[in-house]
Amino acid sequence: MSFRKWLEKAEKDLVLAKNSLSLGYYDYATFHAQQCAEKALKAFLVSKGKPIKRTHDIGELILLCADVDSEFLKLFDDDVDLLTAYAVEARYPTIHEPEKEEAENAIKLAELVLAFVKSKLTSP
Repeated sequence: MSFRKWLEKAEKDLVLAKNSLSLGYYDYATFHAQQCAEKALKAFLVSKGKPIKRTHDIGELILLCADVDSEFLKLFDDDVDLLTAYAVEARYPTIHEPEKEEAENAIKLAELVLAFVKSKLTSP
């Protein structure tokens, strides 16, 4: 799958996250925000011919991207690796149900990752 297809999927996940937020489905909003970030990071790796590891761990994916471009480490400054918790947790009934503010923050983090990856894919 081309990196463009990965980016398309990431963008669709962002739309689903925002739609879920507007419907008050904060668990799904956080899940799709995590998926957006995960797929965006994988898009970068694919664009560089790197293998895609089967992982939902945003921190691990950032480190893999940083092996190619150390600027990816800046994403840790914004705590985007916190999105990892939503990869599985949001899909099942849990003790922790995210609130609106948490879902909004997750979407903000996903948007940050997507924009960062896109900037790396369009720069020379």
